[in-house]
Amino acid sequence: QVQLVESGGGLVQAGGSLRLSCAASGIRFSIAFMRWYRQAPGKQRELVATITAGGSTNYVDSVRGRFTISRDNDKKTVYLQMNSLKVEDTAVYYCNAKPWELGYRDKFGQGTQVTVSS
Repeated sequence: QVQLVESGGGLVQAGGSLRLSCAASGIRFSIAFMRWYRQAPGKQRELVATITAGGSTNYVDSVRGRFTISRDNDKKTVYLQMNSLKVEDTAVYYCNAKPWELGYRDKFGQGTQVTVSS
């Protein structure tokens, strides 16, 4: 069974930091592209960051230079280090993969809430 389980969300003041984690199971993690999405109230889900199997990364412009995506293949975990957080980063953050085990269909975790206060 393919599972993605996020953790690490919470309440933080603007300018602060959080690190999100996503533990994967049931997939060949080392070959999977992993992504972080977020969805703010009343807005569409937005792709925030991607990391390839080889470790290349890409970010949406609004977080580039503040967020860092990384992966630990031994632990089958992907991380999102979020620094210099802004109120507008408030959202539910979702881990995502499109594993061949699911025919490359989208798989999301349950999400973790990040709330940034002013």
